[in-house]
Amino acid sequence: PGCAITYSAAAPNLCLDRLCSEASGEGKGDFGVPFVRLAWANGARTSDFVFDHAETPTAPIPAPLPSACDADAALVLVFHDADVSGLVLELRYDVFFDTDVIARTAQLLNNAGETVTVKKLASAQLDFPDSRYVFTAFKGAWADEMHRCDTVLGGASAVAESRCGDSSNLCNPFTMLARPGTTETAGEAYGMNLLYSGGHRTVAQPGAGGRLRWQGGLQPEGFSFTLAPGERFAAPQAVLCYSDEGYGALSRRLHAFTRRHIVRGTWRDKPRPVLLNSWEACYFKFDENQLLRLAKAGAEAGVELFVLDDGWFGKRDDDKSSLGDWNVNLKKLPHGLAGLAEKVNAMGMAFGLWVEPEMVNVDSELYRAHPDWAMAAPERTHSEGRNQRILDLANPAVQLWLIDAISGVLSSANISYVKWDMNRAFSDVYSPYLGSARQGEAAHRYILGLYEV
Repeated sequence: PGCAITYSAAAPNLCLDRLCSEASGEGKGDFGVPFVRLAWANGARTSDFVFDHAETPTAPIPAPLPSACDADAALVLVFHDADVSGLVLELRYDVFFDTDVIARTAQLLNNAGETVTVKKLASAQLDFPDSRYVFTAFKGAWADEMHRCDTVLGGASAVAESRCGDSSNLCNPFTMLARPGTTETAGEAYGMNLLYSGGHRTVAQPGAGGRLRWQGGLQPEGFSFTLAPGERFAAPQAVLCYSDEGYGALSRRLHAFTRRHIVRGTWRDKPRPVLLNSWEACYFKFDENQLLRLAKAGAEAGVELFVLDDGWFGKRDDDKSSLGDWNVNLKKLPHGLAGLAEKVNAMGMAFGLWVEPEMVNVDSELYRAHPDWAMAAPERTHSEGRNQRILDLANPAVQLWLIDAISGVLSSANISYVKWDMNRAFSDVYSPYLGSARQGEAAHRYILGLYEV
């Protein structure tokens, strides 16, 4: 039609911009947001992935990315680039019959003879033949999370995203599409949830001929990932669900999916213990006797788990020092964590502990020893958040140190529960470990390092 692009001389009437696609590329006439965006050494960006074959996967989703467990079936669609031998795109579908969920992800395999730069690889894409939908995102802020925002789709795109480096309280990585008039009990609704803790973007984009593209994945802004011959890059997993009984049925299916296929371990099917946390009662100013008086009052009220919050380590009397120094402050706890835990256990309660391992204060022994272990842009004044900086978890040496340090803490006492905080968004994102050429990888490699820890 009109000024549309002909895909090839062999298919003169094939125009990709009018079709629904599982994984859109660039340069061949599909003008919707691309699923995959590549850059070659010569500057070219065109990609043309065509279906090759389907297979049943034998390997799990590559670690350390999180994924749902206990799928009933799985399928991989294998595509190859029509013009670049050895460049392969795999789309993986894991199916969960009990909750009507399909989880989707993608990975690129570079078996070509040259390096390619991945500028974007989404996790899931659904193209609809019409755009008569309402797009729902959940926006917010600190202490003001999860406000529902509905956008009736017309000619303009709707976007939900976090540019904070983490999934963030500003925008949840879950979105919905529903027909106008859908209620809690009636109507069609779709849900997409990204299983990823970093920056993300989901877009609902009306296109030519009324087509609607709904796509979610990693935040592509500022992202680039160098893929050398023989290497692969995997996108996070996205969860897809459908209901023809309104939003309520969609919610219940996704809740059941999370309980059965995301949550793991001893507590998956058990009620959580009643918990008392020391923070609001004490903040940083406490000693062992004060904590024991609080714990005793909690035990008498039926509390089952007592959690010691921030302030137990280093010289931590406020939030300006000692993050990274994971040694017990014996002035506050003369019998250490083990002694406090033993006394809490004797009251009939389990003992839990607060940590924030991925952060460091400039005023700390760790930072003084390893300033290059903190993310900070060189020759730039750093913009602090919460009086702390983010450890460069893209650096394997930092990961190993952190695993050893926190493992030592958690094995030093009878600790049954960990409250793991993450108290700031990213600023001045720069990994000293990666060097100047690969800074587009820093945010994602940080999240992979966090998962490894």
